[in-house]
Amino acid sequence: QVQLVESGGGLVQTGGSLTLSCAASGRAFSSYVVAWFRQPPGKEREFVAHITRAGGSTYYGDSAKDRFTISRDNAKNTGYLQMNSLKPEDTAVYYCAAGISASWRQRDYTYWGQGTQVAVSS
Repeated sequence: QVQLVESGGGLVQTGGSLTLSCAASGRAFSSYVVAWFRQPPGKEREFVAHITRAGGSTYYGDSAKDRFTISRDNAKNTGYLQMNSLKPEDTAVYYCAAGISASWRQRDYTYWGQGTQVAVSS
């Protein structure tokens, strides 16, 4: 079993930045692909980004391209999501997830954190 805990969410104004962290415990963090998803109020959960086991490859959803950066530090068992140029439509609960394959599909991730709230004011 792998446990994931997100942190770093909060309230920020349009154009601001936040960095989210995903701390992992349990099995070896480096064995898993890490992804970020988000769920805006009243909407379905959507893919944000993923990063491969050694951090060599990244992939972003359309809403995150050119604004967000996913990274990981396997020595610290931690994943990150750097978010810049935030917009009100980025308001959501952000979840980190871990799985054995790199994918934009929720079903491909086995372990999930509890989420951290990000709110972007106009």
